[in-house]
Amino acid sequence: MVTEKALKQKSVRRVQLPPGYKPSEKEEYMNDYQLEYFRQKLLAERENLLNATQETINELKEEARDVGDEAERASRETENFFELRTRDRYRKLLYKIDKIIATIDDGTYGYCVDTGEEIGIKRLEGRPMAERTVDAQERWEHKKKQLGD
Repeated sequence: MVTEKALKQKSVRRVQLPPGYKPSEKEEYMNDYQLEYFRQKLLAERENLLNATQETINELKEEARDVGDEAERASRETENFFELRTRDRYRKLLYKIDKIIATIDDGTYGYCVDTGEEIGIKRLEGRPMAERTVDAQERWEHKKKQLGD
């Protein structure tokens, strides 16, 4: 469990990862190598989202010039609507990635925002943007569902 004192003492150093590095549960939790590994993983995801967003913008610009009949135009507008909804989710995800990278920088990455417990390497490997342990996430989702959000 992370304490306030431990957070204040933690200084995050940028390190060069060895080729093929993968975090291990045998290492000290959230050491500099693990933090750098997850930073790079999050930055790669961020880059992929930005590229997908740019592709959408380019496609929409191209389609605006290539107008067909009304039925084709209506079909394209529907497709564009769903594509823009997806990109809006990407925009929110980009914000979340930036927020999570800030937790790497401040030394709180890998610890549950609700309990302060370690989230765990396996969970972060599968979902690097996880902010809660599995149990805390389930409680949070249950509470959110009860409140109707």
